[in-house]
Amino acid sequence: MKNLYDVIIVGGGPAGLTAALYLARARYRVLVLEKEQFGGQISITHEVVNYPGIAKTSGRSLTDAMLQQAESFGAEFLMTEATGFDLDGDIKVVHTGKGDYRCFGILLATGAHPRSVGFQGEEAYKGRGVAYCATCDGEFFTGKEIFVVGGGYAAAEESVFLTKFAKHVTILVRKDDFSCAASVADQAKNHEKITVLTNTVLEEVSGENGLTYARYKNTTTGEVTEYKNQEGFGVFVFAGYDPATQVARGLVELNEQGYIMTDSSQKTSVEGVYAAGDVCIKPLRQVVTATSDGALAATELEKYVADVHRKTGMRADVPTPKKSSAPNSLETQQPTDENELFTKEVRQQLNAVFTRMDRPLLLKLSLDSRPVSDELERFVTGLVALSDKLTLDVVDRKADETFAPCVEICLGDGTPTGLAFHGVPGGHEFTSFVLGIYNAAGPGQALDDAAKQKIANIQEKIDLKILVTLSCTMCPDMVVAAQRIAAENANVIAHVYDIRHFENLRKQYNVMSVPCMVINDNKVLFGKKNISQILEILL
Repeated sequence: MKNLYDVIIVGGGPAGLTAALYLARARYRVLVLEKEQFGGQISITHEVVNYPGIAKTSGRSLTDAMLQQAESFGAEFLMTEATGFDLDGDIKVVHTGKGDYRCFGILLATGAHPRSVGFQGEEAYKGRGVAYCATCDGEFFTGKEIFVVGGGYAAAEESVFLTKFAKHVTILVRKDDFSCAASVADQAKNHEKITVLTNTVLEEVSGENGLTYARYKNTTTGEVTEYKNQEGFGVFVFAGYDPATQVARGLVELNEQGYIMTDSSQKTSVEGVYAAGDVCIKPLRQVVTATSDGALAATELEKYVADVHRKTGMRADVPTPKKSSAPNSLETQQPTDENELFTKEVRQQLNAVFTRMDRPLLLKLSLDSRPVSDELERFVTGLVALSDKLTLDVVDRKADETFAPCVEICLGDGTPTGLAFHGVPGGHEFTSFVLGIYNAAGPGQALDDAAKQKIANIQEKIDLKILVTLSCTMCPDMVVAAQRIAAENANVIAHVYDIRHFENLRKQYNVMSVPCMVINDNKVLFGKKNISQILEILL
């Protein structure tokens, strides 16, 4: 049966990816659903040094490897949101934005999302001085003072990372000490560019064109401090996470904080439904505990599904082990030959994309006198050389620096598709740029009927500017979503800007966080969004 699976996993973080690996390797058909980005919260961590057996890596690299390993055993992946469940009986139904899928067992691995603290001005200044991701937004505060709110592992670790950019970092810890391991806390306490204020809460922030005022209070002495800095400063919030259990409310048993209650085998209160990772009640939320949960839940689901097979006589199709052909990211090691732009592995992956393109494309370059333009020309020239379906045209070598350098994706006859990248689409944006080419050339990434209809309903001209940095792991998903809409409807254009090269836009829209989406040059929104969320805003 086409849409019948042994297990459907909701959530593509370390817990879900580990479970997918175990189940697929045991020859069970498994589908992983993810609404935002495969890899989960760890993807935004710039450095992972405490995962056993791996001395040092990034969160993105670690979870990319997990995904490709699970996929190699036949696990299937779908980018969509689970909107509801029918859990009665042996065959359960998962409702999604791309249709209904049936299965015998379900694993909830939806993780958690960053928690807001609630100080006055927090919501109003998100993206304009208040941030939640050091990797994505730290560089916006180069040479400035930074306050960090939080006293856990993330607050201590990310504060040390922020010293690479900040003039000084002040950590506001609500309790009388950090709650994380002393080895991590001591790195922050002993850093020459970090001051730790314990028993302290942030009460208010405000300012014009960013933050210029903060008020915080010592809860032990009652002393209130007012901080003013006309040069501006930043506030990074690392105050833990709230469980992403909205879709499970009323279906499985939750505790007062909203975490899913499970037994020692990760089983929930509903037969055939298990949970793993940060969405569960647990004393330690780390990648290693998430993978442990995922492995345990998978082995228990193997037993459960085998019993259902015997009881019903029904079986899902057996997965076919395969070599990963659609990795989560095209970023790999550097070429061994300094004259090569792409490694052999990346060239093979690009060829797989190019051969599926329905029609040829023309890449138009607008360049200025800056070195970044030379870099873009070299990049696009190297890309075009890999496929006879791509051609290159340098239309302007003295373009305005507020627009150039830019590569526009056009049809073979020069007709604009509405997709463009300003800067050099490297780092995390390499994959999104290649997907933009694929979506513009057709057939493009699959869209469900509801999304297609909503995109078709856009009748007015819409200009989307997506402002990103190449180090941001949350930006590519929003870029792909916006450009997928633009590729489908000629009324929408979606131009992506590496904000580091366009100071005019950063100042114009007062951007201190990415991703940032500007609609028709007047509506400014911060934070990653998928296709459904963007369409909800546009319509």
